[in-house]
Amino acid sequence: MSTTAPSVAEEATTAESPGGMRRIATASFIGTTIEFYDYYIYGTAAALVLNDQFFPELSKTAGTLATLSTFAIGFAARPIGAAIFGHYGDRLGRKAVLVVSLLMMGLSTGLIGLLPGYDTLGILAPILLVLLRLVQGVGLGGEWGGAALLAVEHAPKGKRGLYGAAPQMGSPVGYFAATLTFLTLSAVLPEDSFDSWGWRIPFLLSFVLVAVGLVIRLKIAETPAFQKVTEEHEQVKAPLVEAFRRHPKEMFLGAGMITVVYVMFYTAATYCMTYTTDTLDIPKNTMLALTLVAVVVLGLSTYFVAVWSDRIGRRRLIIGGAAFGVVWGAVLFPLLDTGNYALIALALSGALLCMGIIYGPAGSYMPELFGTRLRYSGAGFSYNLGGVLGGAVAPLVVTALAEAYSPSVGGWFMSAMALLSLVCILALPETRDRDLDQV
Repeated sequence: MSTTAPSVAEEATTAESPGGMRRIATASFIGTTIEFYDYYIYGTAAALVLNDQFFPELSKTAGTLATLSTFAIGFAARPIGAAIFGHYGDRLGRKAVLVVSLLMMGLSTGLIGLLPGYDTLGILAPILLVLLRLVQGVGLGGEWGGAALLAVEHAPKGKRGLYGAAPQMGSPVGYFAATLTFLTLSAVLPEDSFDSWGWRIPFLLSFVLVAVGLVIRLKIAETPAFQKVTEEHEQVKAPLVEAFRRHPKEMFLGAGMITVVYVMFYTAATYCMTYTTDTLDIPKNTMLALTLVAVVVLGLSTYFVAVWSDRIGRRRLIIGGAAFGVVWGAVLFPLLDTGNYALIALALSGALLCMGIIYGPAGSYMPELFGTRLRYSGAGFSYNLGGVLGGAVAPLVVTALAEAYSPSVGGWFMSAMALLSLVCILALPETRDRDLDQV
């Protein structure tokens, strides 16, 4: 029996079979679902309970800012993860590094669920929390780029938007699962029990989820595009350095383009949760339920706009999403301030609709900006650099502006960030028809 490894063409044929593509899409989707579930449960917990658990000596506002700062630290670590995992992903392959990123993210999340609070460990508790957030951020920094490439580099011609939606759908599904878990626990547990130990359960579930994701990830094959690079011995010694040298425009403008996605999501998901429950006195369970409505809007828009981008191109859709964000940032907080549940659901849904319109096509658009040899490093680092600007900085700035002036001023900041993203995408090209197998 021959044991000769299949050629690139044979691998591509296998991947393009219906069963093969389903496995690849599932592997791309399940990993980011688990990764984003891990990240979002931290965001929800940060808004609801972590300030009391790890920063009880601070005032309510100072505790919220401190907790959001630990949230920001995870984002600051993401470009580091993108650089590390991108380097090995461009030199050794996509599959192996995706397994490592999954383990780092999932295990660090589970350990947060086991971490004693300030009352037990004192100052050591927030220090360990920060360290686990750093590991978590490094893991997620390597996850998105690899998952997007796994789907897009296997995708048949003309369907990259469709398959690029697979890793993007991990975001709304992971967030829906995280929110539903918190909603269920807060509904069945007394508030004291939820605040003291119930919040830990979603973190501990990460141990189970990472085992499931690991089984799926280990069964996938390397992408045909990267196999072609290895066959032609075209790996780059320092792919991230080369990406900045060859594609500085794509690196920085791509980061600016994706910034509004993070601004809309993490302001709506994290700060707005704190604002509505603490300032507007809306019950936690009610806000979690209203958030679920918005997440459904995010999921539908992410998928359908990504598929639509195969027909009309990615760029014009992303332009439309960014322009919508400029308007919605200004109306978000006035809608929240009405206290009307339907208008609050509308406010959150509009923010996540803006995200979905951009986020769906971005799964294929950002990888298409770079050549195969540099794609993991280029797309991953650019995406996560945008995460620092939008996900780490925005909730802190919005919180500070809301406290110093008014929540509406924070909304204007969101509009300004959306305008920045609009300017960046206007300066970038359309990529739908590019050949991703070109080394």
